[in-house]
Amino acid sequence: MVPRFLQIWARSVAEVVARPLARHGVTPNAITVAGFVFNVVTAGVIAKGHLSTGGALLFLAGLFDMLDGALARVTSRQSDFGAFLDSLLDRYSEAAVLLALIFQFTVRHQTASVLLVYVVAVGSILISYARARAEGLGLDATVGIVPRPERVLILGIGLLFQERTTLAALVILAVLTHLTALQRLYSVWSQTRSQAADKKKRQRKAAETSTT
Repeated sequence: MVPRFLQIWARSVAEVVARPLARHGVTPNAITVAGFVFNVVTAGVIAKGHLSTGGALLFLAGLFDMLDGALARVTSRQSDFGAFLDSLLDRYSEAAVLLALIFQFTVRHQTASVLLVYVVAVGSILISYARARAEGLGLDATVGIVPRPERVLILGIGLLFQERTTLAALVILAVLTHLTALQRLYSVWSQTRSQAADKKKRQRKAAETSTT
């Protein structure tokens, strides 16, 4: 969803910022944990009803997501544990922010809004699960309109302009998260179908070879 050139630009900027941190001995995992703490603080601000401030903080928290990966690249400290920790804390961070919204809408007795956040939460969980399950099967499920950076961007913009735009952002996310999950379902189906076709071809060739 975010244009490719902007992704490349953001990655380059993150690496520039990461180099001074690397010289001071800051580790990628430390940035990951700091980002999680920042997201929890952001969730607390949202839970208190300060949606605009929460939106601004959510953007700042999103910078940590870029920075930990950039720091890992410039220091050549990319690791399986670091990738796992980053993914796990990303899920906790997203859950914290959505729970904060549920709390705030509950306080305001906005039942429909609470249900809307639940729909978004389920969609976000399915997106992450689809990728993890596919990778466990040796397949790729990284396609989709709203991976985490895009979800943060949409929600952050919505929060910045208070309640009406927050609800609009949640409606958009409710649709796009489930659409992304379905995109990943289709991608995995296509890959497994292709693999099955290739397997049949190999079996057919093996059978033909054995009869000659």
